[in-house]
Amino acid sequence: MLEEIRARIEDEIERLAQELNVDLPGRIKVAMEHGDLRENSEFKAAKERQAFVEARLNHLTSRMTELSKIDVREMAYDKVGFGSTVTIQDMELGEDFTFTITAGDFIDLDAGQVSLASPIGRGLLGAGSGDEVTIRLPAGERRYKVVELLTLPQQLGATGSR
Repeated sequence: MLEEIRARIEDEIERLAQELNVDLPGRIKVAMEHGDLRENSEFKAAKERQAFVEARLNHLTSRMTELSKIDVREMAYDKVGFGSTVTIQDMELGEDFTFTITAGDFIDLDAGQVSLASPIGRGLLGAGSGDEVTIRLPAGERRYKVVELLTLPQQLGATGSR
């Protein structure tokens, strides 16, 4: 999972760097050739996009730094955390849901991914297999039971120290 996230971030950094260093300067140059910059919507749009791309690149660079600091050996071996694949049962409905806990930038509900920062992600953090948790959702409180748990250290075959 860590390698997949790193690859996705690196791909986005590469695309944004291309846009920032090649595409946007060309758009800005063409817009400047149109004359008065105070009323030039193309120039303003290109400059706004440039600011967004720079901010996003800074954010992604920070994310790469954070990812490089993750030591799987220090993660809990038997508790829900980043990278865990969890099957929970809704205690009221009796339905099971399976998903992987991901970083906030990489939510894909269709692929079964839930952010660690989401209410469900936060509510399950630290729970173990068989634990029951009550999670406050926008629609009200729900009770879930952790039916199955596969942590990132387990997936990678790391020995847990916690």
